[in-house]
Amino acid sequence: MGELVRAIAGDGFIKMAAVETADVTERARQIHKTLPVVTAALGRTLAATSMLGNALKADGASVTVRINGGGPIGSIVAVSDDRGNVRGYAQNPHVDLPLRADGKLDVGGAVGRNGMLSVIRDLRMKEPYVGGAALVSGEIAEDFTAYFAESEQTPSACALGVLVDRDQHVLASGGYIIQLLPGAPDALLDGLERNIAEAGAVTGMLVQGNLDSMVARVLDGFEPKILERDTVEYRCSCSRTRVADALAGIGKEELEDMEREGKPVEVTCQFCDTVYVFTPGEIREIRDARAGEAGEKPSAEGAE
Repeated sequence: MGELVRAIAGDGFIKMAAVETADVTERARQIHKTLPVVTAALGRTLAATSMLGNALKADGASVTVRINGGGPIGSIVAVSDDRGNVRGYAQNPHVDLPLRADGKLDVGGAVGRNGMLSVIRDLRMKEPYVGGAALVSGEIAEDFTAYFAESEQTPSACALGVLVDRDQHVLASGGYIIQLLPGAPDALLDGLERNIAEAGAVTGMLVQGNLDSMVARVLDGFEPKILERDTVEYRCSCSRTRVADALAGIGKEELEDMEREGKPVEVTCQFCDTVYVFTPGEIREIRDARAGEAGEKPSAEGAE
């Protein structure tokens, strides 16, 4: 389990979300067998997506983040529900790059900088909200900061971090997002920037303390107050029914080809690696159900 808190400054001009996701990132690492630089990139994305999802406050709502910077990782995808429970994957989990000159994982080199960060908020309305921004570094936190400024016109600061042990186990993971609310005086920005610089790395704060101490350090002097506290986890929403629905949508001809081969069909969930097996008979049932919904005649085999 991880933890997420929401706080506000005493004057009401600064709001902050902070999340601790070591267990979430470790679970993702175990599922996808990611190497350290991918663990860091995916973990940062999961933390940010969890905070975005938790902010939705609409039953059944979700947010999907996709990052592709043209680097060897390929696409990173993360999805959060309205509570902040999150799941995700990296297209190429086994990327391995040399450490940067400063000894840190080269997340920017693995993600790449020639691409986009896109955010899709599904609020259970007719059309989802879609926003995006060009990547500025591939380090992910800076890219989210640019996204908030460009796509949402909201002055923000995002910090994310993942600390991986020598045995590749996740020691710390999480981050925070700070946003200035309308009417905030310019003078607040100087103090906030000073606090952020003095607070240091996210992983250092998490190793030394907890989310409450992180909020206290970053909003030092602004009389922060914790408003909400939630638990978050790595949670996949896949099911056999959902996979069957997805199969029904691939087309009549493809389903007929699967049935004709006479072999079980295996479908693997990208988010949790669960494998669902469908027999030729089950494929026929899916095809006939699809045909019935479309007003077509069922297959001869299905009518017997």
